[in-house]
Amino acid sequence: MVTLHNCTLKSNWRRCGAPSLCSDECRRKFLFVLALCSSLCLSGFFLCPPQAHGSPNLLMSDRLSLPICSIQMKLSSSLPLSLPQINCVTFPLPGEGPEQQLLKPNEWSYCDYFWTDKKDPQGTASVAGFEVLLQKQLKGKQMQKEMAEFIHERIKIEEEYAKNLSKLSLSPLAAQEEGTLGEAWTQLKKSLHDEAEVHLKFSNKLHSEVEKPLLTFRGDNFKKDLKKYDHHIADLRKQLASRYAGVEKARKALADRQKDLEVKTQQLEIKLSNKTEEDIKKARRKSTQAGDDLMRCVDLYNQTQSKWFEEMVTTSMELEKLEVDRIEWIQQHLRQYTTLRHETDMFNQSTVEPVDQLLQNVDPAKDRELWVKENKTGEVRPVDMDI
Repeated sequence: MVTLHNCTLKSNWRRCGAPSLCSDECRRKFLFVLALCSSLCLSGFFLCPPQAHGSPNLLMSDRLSLPICSIQMKLSSSLPLSLPQINCVTFPLPGEGPEQQLLKPNEWSYCDYFWTDKKDPQGTASVAGFEVLLQKQLKGKQMQKEMAEFIHERIKIEEEYAKNLSKLSLSPLAAQEEGTLGEAWTQLKKSLHDEAEVHLKFSNKLHSEVEKPLLTFRGDNFKKDLKKYDHHIADLRKQLASRYAGVEKARKALADRQKDLEVKTQQLEIKLSNKTEEDIKKARRKSTQAGDDLMRCVDLYNQTQSKWFEEMVTTSMELEKLEVDRIEWIQQHLRQYTTLRHETDMFNQSTVEPVDQLLQNVDPAKDRELWVKENKTGEVRPVDMDI
């Protein structure tokens, strides 16, 4: 089993005699395997130590010039990628390699938790992790809009309430009440008018200091900016998918070249053609070239994935900052709502205080005195009749 950078190649050959390579046949077969392995290592394809190729002092050019001889070699028809992939993004094998550390530990940052695609519960399609972040932004925008609508409904209630209070304050009901109680009653009706003014001002401030900021925060351009983020990351994913397809194509091409090399090696063994040795040399060169092509494709794939990784980190951090700004903005203006509400209660209390004071001064005896003075019909009382 020979391990490649991103592939695995299984090689089986018929062992001849003792491992001491006592016969010329065994030595020739060993040298052929060494030459084949060396040619692939020249392209940087195998992760093999020099000792695996015989003498560590043997030059690569010498290894490539080793004689070609007969050998039975069975190569796998496909070279599966050693790392699992999800939609053309490669991930480490579970439990292998060093444990990955979070980029921002203990912060639950976007840049740490949205790398894999999420399966759509409604179908077979999957949703990219970055798409989940974008949907969060759009949902936040919708929540902000609905909050503004809620405040608008509150404003309408305040306006209607103020209108009704003002109308009620003009009611002629009990207008003929007299004395200290009459004064208190008149002040109470007036307080309704004052309270109506307070609620009207409250509704106006709700509009200018709460509703309007919620509506105007991140206007129509916000969705356009999100689309730019979306298109940018989506383009990188498309490039990544294209690079992955290139790796797959190069991997298949290498498997085909290795299979061709196996066939020609078998032909040499049974001596079907005098040109077989030259054909093997050509097949080996093509196999080496296929290995180089695969390595180049893998490098391009890794470069593209690294760029996608960097952009994912940067963009997800930007989206995280946008979400923090949104929450803090809404928090600020909802606090303004409660401040205005407290002010309204305070002003409403001030409209009631004169009523409270006059009610404390209501004096039934004084009211009776005033009423009697204004409405008396005579102070002389009747007497008994004399005979």
